[in-house]
Amino acid sequence: MAVQDTNDMTYSKPDQNYCTLYKLFGQIPARFVLYLLSWSGFLVSFMMRTDINLAIVAMVEDPNPFLKNNTDNVTGNYCYTHDSGNDTEEVVNYGGVLKWSPDVQSYVLASFYWAYIVSQVVGGYATQKFGTKWVFGYSQLLTAVCSLCIPWCSEIHYGLVITLRSLQGFASGLTWPAMYALVGHWIPVPERSRFMSSFQGFAIGIGITYPLCGFLIAHFGWRSVFYTTGSIGVTWCIIWYLLAFDSPETHPRISLSEQKYIKENTMHTYATSRNQTVPWGKILRSMPAWSIGITTFGRIWVHYTFIIPGPKYMKNILGFSIEKNGLLSGAPFVCSYVASVFFCYMADKLVNNHLMSLTNVRKLFTMLSQVVPGLFCIIIGYLGCEIDLILVCWFSAVTLITAAYAGAMANIVDIAPNFAGPVLAFAQTIHMSASFLSPLAAGHIIQDGYTLSEWRTVFNVSAGVACITYVVYQIWGTETVQPWNCVEEETGTEIIYTEKNDAKQNRTEA
Repeated sequence: MAVQDTNDMTYSKPDQNYCTLYKLFGQIPARFVLYLLSWSGFLVSFMMRTDINLAIVAMVEDPNPFLKNNTDNVTGNYCYTHDSGNDTEEVVNYGGVLKWSPDVQSYVLASFYWAYIVSQVVGGYATQKFGTKWVFGYSQLLTAVCSLCIPWCSEIHYGLVITLRSLQGFASGLTWPAMYALVGHWIPVPERSRFMSSFQGFAIGIGITYPLCGFLIAHFGWRSVFYTTGSIGVTWCIIWYLLAFDSPETHPRISLSEQKYIKENTMHTYATSRNQTVPWGKILRSMPAWSIGITTFGRIWVHYTFIIPGPKYMKNILGFSIEKNGLLSGAPFVCSYVASVFFCYMADKLVNNHLMSLTNVRKLFTMLSQVVPGLFCIIIGYLGCEIDLILVCWFSAVTLITAAYAGAMANIVDIAPNFAGPVLAFAQTIHMSASFLSPLAAGHIIQDGYTLSEWRTVFNVSAGVACITYVVYQIWGTETVQPWNCVEEETGTEIIYTEKNDAKQNRTEA
């Protein structure tokens, strides 16, 4: 049934008898439910992505227990002390039975990211064709099923685990373009920066995965890690299926007032964009799109310097125990989530109160997300053995990185609300290559990883990449909706969205 208001706009009236479950949520705004689904979805996704990083320590047999010498070595090029006076450190057997070489372990961990990058463009295309509900939901389900299968396959052959991790990477790569596409249909322009903070659910996911995995391994064995994360993933998929919808028009319980508010503050995108051909050629020739991909490459480079080689720095240079290392490696991600909510809220306030233009807001928060962390990297490299100051800079850098979700990452929806999924896929194909290039470069530089001079080079390179790539965004970053965002399917000609065009279309639908 349709209801037409005096402004000649058409809205769908929810079915009051649809389901008792929806009646329970009748007073909750549909946008808030979508925020919670997005937040929890990325949290669960990153739990299934990162669980193996810690579990593999217990999975693989360790024939050479680590002996810790009671020798302090603090010089101009070394900074290594021990907290304990014991000559050896007790080695705990977590039941590892797999005889995987270090190279095999590297392939298992890296296989996720190879497939992840490949799937970005596929995710943009699939979202345009099938919608976010289908793509995001089934991608999560496939990832969860693979997690449940890893314990069994790992005891057969590591090649099967590599295959499962590749499938997980491919499926996870579809989720980001899918959710970005939903923002353009669902979230009014004044709320978009705040909604982007829901994507930071991944930070909480990382933050809780490591201590959860440690607890499960210690009490139930490493296999329980994958059974737990996989089961959580399947449960989430059921909730997503019941509560997620591709557009306000297809939502069975949304109020007419909320549907009207969304329509008045967004382009009328869903009905047209699902049937449009993605203008890949124009996207590839768009400097605003390239500027987003290039600048976020620098941010990812810095981010993965902290995520992957970072714990090695804490162990080999700062001399932290594995427990302390895990806590201090994971804690900044909890801080980064809280910060992301603050950054996105402030971005909306600056725009809504007309204190800054949207373009300048995006550039300001992009600078905070990579130039400032880059400067902190340089400072860390020259702090030597000042552990307290190093940790302050470390936490500050990781926290500021999330400002990108009020900056260049949110800018994707600004320039192409109709094709946010494909544009994100394009940008992620560029910037996620840094997820394996950054640790590879660090590994090549540090070799054994025990000297301050080697690590200083790692941090300086990261800072250079972050600052140089930001310059591209400073030049070509813009809030302007690109001409190729709206394309008429029949003629293929570009159109500029106006309220008049939208009203005309509504009268036709009515």
